[in-house]
Amino acid sequence: MKVTVVGAGAVGASCAEYIAIKNFASEVVLLDIKEDFAEGKAMDLMQTASLNGFDTKITGSTSDYSKTAGSDIAVITSGIPRKPGMTREELIGINAGIVKDVSSNIIKHSPDVTIIVVSNPMDTMTYLVHKTTGLPKNRIIGMGGALDSARFKYRLAEALEAPISDVDGMVIGGHSDKGMVPLTRLATRNSVLVSEFISEDRLNQVSEDTKVGGATLTKMLGTSAWYAPGAAVSGLVQAIACDQKKIFPCSTLLSGEYGLDDLCIGVPVVLGKNGIEKIVEIKLDESEANKLKESAEGVKKTNGLLEL
Repeated sequence: MKVTVVGAGAVGASCAEYIAIKNFASEVVLLDIKEDFAEGKAMDLMQTASLNGFDTKITGSTSDYSKTAGSDIAVITSGIPRKPGMTREELIGINAGIVKDVSSNIIKHSPDVTIIVVSNPMDTMTYLVHKTTGLPKNRIIGMGGALDSARFKYRLAEALEAPISDVDGMVIGGHSDKGMVPLTRLATRNSVLVSEFISEDRLNQVSEDTKVGGATLTKMLGTSAWYAPGAAVSGLVQAIACDQKKIFPCSTLLSGEYGLDDLCIGVPVVLGKNGIEKIVEIKLDESEANKLKESAEGVKKTNGLLEL
């Protein structure tokens, strides 16, 4: 199992580290345009191997896509990160060109690859990969929902004063501050609806805190977060590499599901060796369905800024 991570910045390096530590891949290739940067990150990570007990080989490369040949999975994190006050949508002009170039180079050397898109605006970048590569739709996946759901569960556990392992919940919709749809109605604590434990007002606050989770950290850190995004990506990679058949909310190309068509947006999917093996259509109430529709309209508006 060979995994390529394009972009050796904070998110890409964290992703490579988590994949290596989980020890399911034979090799992780880190690639970056900055001279010796990916090589340095790879060397630093390899020097943790004996300490962290993994045998995954981590290789660094400066823009040499031949090193990525034969990759089973490729993760695209490259592009400029958000700065305080920026929306994900404002990154589209620069990042669209980067993502298009990166995906083309990856496929040239690994035609059977499954691509996971992390670069923002993530739903639109995922749509761009669909429109420009010709890969089957099951092999193009946008990461956002897995990260947003992890942030949702963090906020739920905080509100419940419960261990996070007791909590389950999901965020669907667009990976944007306004587009996320945290499914508070369906969230549970050890199979009991969280509405049994906390008030509707507190649940609404959890939802709002979840939606601005990325912006909150960008303001605090001065740049985009990296630990949770890296961990979210590694979870998707492992589910595919190990054929786990796990359900994650991911950005996928819809063709009528949820009443939506010709856009990528976060919905629950089953991930296995074939990438997206099934789109799971859960029954939404009227409010949730309307919020998902509004989110889709926002994503389509951003898609309209692409120069395809």
